[in-house]
Amino acid sequence: MIKALESVAEAEFLPPEFIRGEVAAGRVVIPGNRNRPSVRALGVGRALRTKINVNLGNSPLAGHTGTELAKLRCAVNAGADTVMDLSTGSDADEIRRRILDASPVPVGTVPIYQAVGMVDEIADLTPEHLIQVIEHQARQGVDFMTIHAGLLRAQLPAAKRRLLGIVSRGGSILAQWMSIHGRENPLFERFDRVLDICREHEVTISLGDGMRPGCLADASDEAQFAELDVLGRLVSRCHEAGVQVMVEGPGHIPLHQIEMNMKRAESICHGAPFYILGPVVADCAPGYDHISSAIGAALGAYHGAALLCCVTRTEHIGLPGCADIHEGAMAFRLAAHAADVALGRPGARDRDDAVSAARRDFDWERQFELSLDPELSRRMREEALRQSAPAPDGGTGFCTMCGPKYCAMRISNETLHEDASTRAVNP
Repeated sequence: MIKALESVAEAEFLPPEFIRGEVAAGRVVIPGNRNRPSVRALGVGRALRTKINVNLGNSPLAGHTGTELAKLRCAVNAGADTVMDLSTGSDADEIRRRILDASPVPVGTVPIYQAVGMVDEIADLTPEHLIQVIEHQARQGVDFMTIHAGLLRAQLPAAKRRLLGIVSRGGSILAQWMSIHGRENPLFERFDRVLDICREHEVTISLGDGMRPGCLADASDEAQFAELDVLGRLVSRCHEAGVQVMVEGPGHIPLHQIEMNMKRAESICHGAPFYILGPVVADCAPGYDHISSAIGAALGAYHGAALLCCVTRTEHIGLPGCADIHEGAMAFRLAAHAADVALGRPGARDRDDAVSAARRDFDWERQFELSLDPELSRRMREEALRQSAPAPDGGTGFCTMCGPKYCAMRISNETLHEDASTRAVNP
């Protein structure tokens, strides 16, 4: 852990003693299973650079080991700080093992998915199944796990009043199990056992928001906040047990409610890092959810979220492929970066200033090298030049939107340079 603390401090431009203090206070987590010592050290917390997570995993209808490993490479190449394997197909265990072997970044899972895959019906699931799977995945080397321990039977009547009910897969599974058996959430009842396993293997708990709102109509309702209150108590139990913990957040939230949600979570959950899905800020744009959610993510990060879970354009439509993952990751990297710049994170604006200098100097290649997506920006420039009329200088001194005569950058450079020369000669 000492080496990890030092690595995080160096990456964040912050003193090691500050990182140690934040980890000790539970405001920063460094996910890293003791069985996977080669994982890249990464700090997640509101005082650090905003991180992004990318979801991988197959479904019973699509995806296999090869495609998921390809998506892992896409995610890491696109700048994912962490990934989650959400596989639910028949080969989920093998996919997870291969992803853990191949991933340089922390890997998370939702153990209840594998537990459900072991039985024919949700009713057949037992508390012992859940504990066995959590321990199995911890031994495999999973770095952080989503545990939906805060969704209780008492919250179900409030969920019935919603437009979309329970949209969390883990949350819906547990709600049905509790309804069938008339018993409390087994993850809540056996949370001490979960803590023992996670402490032994140094697994970070990510407290799942099984009651997260799945549409704007359900945002910030009784069910969501009732679960959040329970999550706050579970955070305290994690801290007392010496287990690192972060808290998952909404969901679908209109813009004007995001600040309130972030501040409420910080207060109730004792400053534990907040890990949010989006939030999606409009429900009417299937196919563009990566944009809708990136808008919410930027505002969420600005108001305190520490880890942003990427939403792709295929959200609500189907299983994402590599292209979807790349585009979603870029949208969320931009959201995270925008928040870091606004928050004055050390070094956050350095790249922006360097890009601006390259634009001023018409250094196209430098612009591309510094951009979030060099390949895309370079390809777009080449395509624009192919479609434009030939230029004497090859188009290096302007873009094809303005051309040489109307280029504000060229005119400004010449004007300011000329003024400087004139002042030098005629002071």
